[in-house]
Amino acid sequence: MPEIHLTEVAAHARHGSNIGQPLTRRDGVLKVRGEARYAADNHPPGMLYAVLAVSSIARGRVAFLDVQAAKSHPGVVDVMTPAHKPPLAEDPDAKTNPFMFRLDLLQNDGVRYANQPIAVVIAQTLEAATEGAALLSPRYETLPARIGLDGGESFAPAAVGVGNPAQMRRGDVEAGLAMASKRVEATYETSIQYHNAMEPHAIVTVWDGDTLSIDTPSQGLAMAQGRIAGLFGIAPDKIHIRSPFLGGGFGSKGFIAGPQLLGIMAAKLVGRPVKLVLRREHMYGPVGHRSASRQRLRLGVDGEGLLTAIDHHAKVASSSFDDFFEPAADASHTLYASPAISTSHEAVRTDTGTPLFMRAPGEATGSIALESAIDEAASACGMDPLAFRIKNYAEVEPISGKPFSSKALRECYAQGAARFGWSKRPLKPKQMRDENGFLVGWGMGTATFPALMFQAEARAVLRGDGSGVMEIGAHDMGQGAWTALAQIAADGLGLEQDQVEFRSGSSDLPDAGIAGGSAHTATAGMAIHNAGTAVIARLAELAAGDERSPLFGSGNAGVVARGGRLFRRDDEGRSESYGEILGRAGLNEIDARGKSAADPAAQSVYAMHAHGAVFAEVKVDPELGQIRVTRLVGAFAAGRVINPRMVRSQIFGGMIWGMSFALHEEAVMDRRSGRTLNANLADYHVPVNADVPDMEALMVDEHDPHVNALGIKGVGEIGITGSAGAVANAVWHATGIRVRRFPIRLDDLLTPVSN
Repeated sequence: MPEIHLTEVAAHARHGSNIGQPLTRRDGVLKVRGEARYAADNHPPGMLYAVLAVSSIARGRVAFLDVQAAKSHPGVVDVMTPAHKPPLAEDPDAKTNPFMFRLDLLQNDGVRYANQPIAVVIAQTLEAATEGAALLSPRYETLPARIGLDGGESFAPAAVGVGNPAQMRRGDVEAGLAMASKRVEATYETSIQYHNAMEPHAIVTVWDGDTLSIDTPSQGLAMAQGRIAGLFGIAPDKIHIRSPFLGGGFGSKGFIAGPQLLGIMAAKLVGRPVKLVLRREHMYGPVGHRSASRQRLRLGVDGEGLLTAIDHHAKVASSSFDDFFEPAADASHTLYASPAISTSHEAVRTDTGTPLFMRAPGEATGSIALESAIDEAASACGMDPLAFRIKNYAEVEPISGKPFSSKALRECYAQGAARFGWSKRPLKPKQMRDENGFLVGWGMGTATFPALMFQAEARAVLRGDGSGVMEIGAHDMGQGAWTALAQIAADGLGLEQDQVEFRSGSSDLPDAGIAGGSAHTATAGMAIHNAGTAVIARLAELAAGDERSPLFGSGNAGVVARGGRLFRRDDEGRSESYGEILGRAGLNEIDARGKSAADPAAQSVYAMHAHGAVFAEVKVDPELGQIRVTRLVGAFAAGRVINPRMVRSQIFGGMIWGMSFALHEEAVMDRRSGRTLNANLADYHVPVNADVPDMEALMVDEHDPHVNALGIKGVGEIGITGSAGAVANAVWHATGIRVRRFPIRLDDLLTPVSN
C-alpha cells in the first residue's frame, strides 16, 4: 500500500499558487465594518414580527390560551395556534429518512418538553409581538416530567448516531480482563450541553403565490430546501434560501428547525413578510443539544503495560418522541489497540427536545471518558501517560482492522510533547507548585476525528476577459470556508484570487452538501476542484483542435493551467491565454460542472481519520479549588492544509471548547418542572477571554493519498477531542483527585467524591 508521507515541520506546500497560503478572510472587512448581512438583518417591505410563546412545562397539554387578550393588544395582527394555522402537506411527525427529525409545528395541544412552541404571535413591532405572547397566559394539564439519565426506563437502542451499531465487539473482553495484571473500572458522567451559537436561529420569509424567498442561517441549504418543499407541498425550485453568513452553528443549523418553519407558516397565515428570531432562552429546547452521558469503562493491562481489554458502555438520553442517541462509546473504536474491545449503549427517553448533532457528536463525549480512563490505567501501571499511549496506540483501526495514518499520530505525540516540555513532568501527582503556591498539573489526551466526505456539485466558468467564476451553495459559519474554498477555486481554474468571482451561500447554486462532520472543505473543495478540472479540459479541447493555436495537437501530451494561460505539458514554450482561445472560438465564456463524493473503494480498504495530541497545564488554588488552564499545546495531523491561518483558528476554537467541556458547560435542569434553569449566557458558562490560556497549535504535515485527490481532512471538531481529557487529567496531576463528573466543579476538589 502507498506510504503516507510525513515531515517533521509542516511545510504547507503549495498545490498551486493559492492553496497552502495563510490568506486573511475574504469576508473579514465586511464583518469588521458591520456590512455582512445576516438573516435577521433583512427587512423586506411590509414585514411583520413573529414571537414564539413556549411551554413552561415539560409534559402534558395546553388546556387554555387567552388568544383574545393577545389579539386585542395594540399592534398584534394575528395569533397562530393549533386551531388556527395554515395546513401542511406532510405530517411533521413523519420520518422517511435518518436525517429527518420530528418537528413541533403546532400540530396539536400536546407538550413534549419545556420551551416547546405552543403559539406564535404576529405583530407590527417586535415589542407588540412579545407583549402579545405574554398575554396568552397559558394553562396546562400537567404530567410528571421525566428528566435525567435515571428519569425513565432503560432500553437498548437499535442504532446510535446515524445508523451506527449500538454494540460492537471483537475478542473476549472478560477473558482479557481476567488475564490482566492491572484493571481499571470507573464511571464518568457528562452534562447536557447546548450549542449556543452567537447568532440565534432566525428566519425572514416572503411568500409570492407559491414561490418562497427565505433568509435564514443554514448548514445544509439543499436539505432545508427539500424539507420545506415537502412540508408545504411546493417544488424545491420554488424555494430560494439565502444564507451567506452564519454566526455559528455547531450542528444546530444542520437541519431546518421547527421555529424557522413556524416563521414560514406565520408568513403564509398573514400573507405578508414575517421575521422570527429566537430569544436566547428559546434555544434551550427546540433546536437540539448534546445529551448527558454516564459511561462505564473497564480496562485491563498486562505486566508489559499493554492493554488486554477495553470495555466501554455508555448510557445516553433521547427525547420521548424521537431518536438521536449520542454514540459516546464509539470513541473506543479507533485509538488504542487491544485484543478484546467491546462498546455498547443503553438509552432512556426524557421530556426534553431531541438531542442532535453537536460539535464532535459522540467523539467529544466519549473521548473525555476514554482519555481519563487511559490516564488512570497508566497511573495504575506506574507509567508515564504519554509512554503508555505510545505503547498502546493502534497501528490499524482496532475494530475494522483497516490501516490508517498511525504514523501521523506518533508524530503528533513527539512534536506536541517536545514543544510542551513534557519530559519534565513528574510521574506522581501533586508534586508541582508555582511561585504563588498554586498546585500545577500537566495532563494530555489523544485527539481523533473521522475524515468524512459527502456529495456536492460546483459550476466553474472561464471568461474571455481572463477571469473566472466558481459557484457552489456552500456554507460559512465563521470557520473561513469562503476563504479556503475560494483558494481551491483559484488553483482549480489556474488563476489568482483576485481573478475569480466566488459565489456561495444561496440555494440557487449547485448543492454543496451539508457543512457538518468536519467534511465541508473536503466535500465542497473536491467539487470545486473537479469543476475547475472539467472546465480547463473543455478549454484545452478547444485549443488542441484549433490549427491556429500553439497548443494544436496537444491532446495526448496534455496541458497545464497557470496564470490564466494553458501551457503544453511537454513544451511550456508553447502557451496561450484563456481569452485568446475563447476569442478564436467565438465564445465569451465556457463552463463545466464537477461533483464530489467519497471513494467507496478506498473506504473499503482504509480507515480515514485525522489525529492529534493535546497537552494541558492547569493551576489550582489549594484552598479554594479554583482551576485555571494556563497552557494548551496541540499537535494535529489533518491532511493537506488549505489555509494555515483558518486551520489554526479552527483548532484553537476546538481546544477552547474542550476546555469548556471539562470545566464550564452544563445545563442545569429542574427535575420537577423539566425546565433548564440556566437558559442564558450569564448562567450557562462558556469560556470568555479571561479563561482562555496561552495556546499553540502545531500542524504536522501529512499527505494521505486515500481520503481524496486533494488530501483534505477536517479540522472543525478534532480540537475538542483530546483537549477535554487533557484538562481533566491535568487537574488530577495537580491535585491527586480524580474527578469523573464533568464539568469539574470547585466542590469536587474541596470535597472529592472519589480519588
